[in-house]
Amino acid sequence: MFCERTSLAGAPVLLWGQGAPYRGTVFLYHGLGASKETNEKELRALASRGFLAIGVDAVSHGDRRCPDFESRMSGPDSHQEFLTMVRATADELPLLWSDLRSKSGGLGELGVCGISMGGCITFAAACNSTLIKAAAPILGSPDWSLGGLRPTSKEWWQDSPHHTPEWFPPVALLVQNAGLDVNVPPQPARDFIREASRYYGHAQERLKYFEYPDSDHFMNAMDWEILWARVVGWFERFL
Repeated sequence: MFCERTSLAGAPVLLWGQGAPYRGTVFLYHGLGASKETNEKELRALASRGFLAIGVDAVSHGDRRCPDFESRMSGPDSHQEFLTMVRATADELPLLWSDLRSKSGGLGELGVCGISMGGCITFAAACNSTLIKAAAPILGSPDWSLGGLRPTSKEWWQDSPHHTPEWFPPVALLVQNAGLDVNVPPQPARDFIREASRYYGHAQERLKYFEYPDSDHFMNAMDWEILWARVVGWFERFL
């Protein structure tokens, strides 16, 4: 197994894999304030099952962290700053994928996963995507206002993925949230899944939701183990 630090389309990334051909390629996005190194355990787990696992520094994070990050995240416009980073990171994914494909072969199909902020990035990336075959947002929300917890401007509200559940099929979408989460309440994800199910028709097996009633945003170890096993199984099935 190898680990390589490099960049794709200007974004710092961390590659874990065993060599081509791969079972598939999975981009993994971290949480707010973290970096691509935060989830090395999960990257290794994916690589051990034959995937090329790629940790990405989100915009303004990790090796491209902005010097005023703390003030931006504590100011009155912090939620707009957050959404700006989410959208910018999601929008650059096709460029990363294109750059990777120009350098490597045997990549298989494309999957995306993310945790917390990374979960929001995953929702944004998978919405209306023709590239992504499977996605697994964790502790994220398709509702940019987090169910009204963070009021948003009209522009950001209109951009929120939860307005367009019909744009997600045929992406195989696995959504997982924590029942006691006060940072990212699970209700918007529940509502989204109910609406999205109308558009998956006879392919309901490609849309799943799991909630962990005894966990908050920092999930207990047992729930996390179950959750991550489901993520790996999802990509094994749909990539």
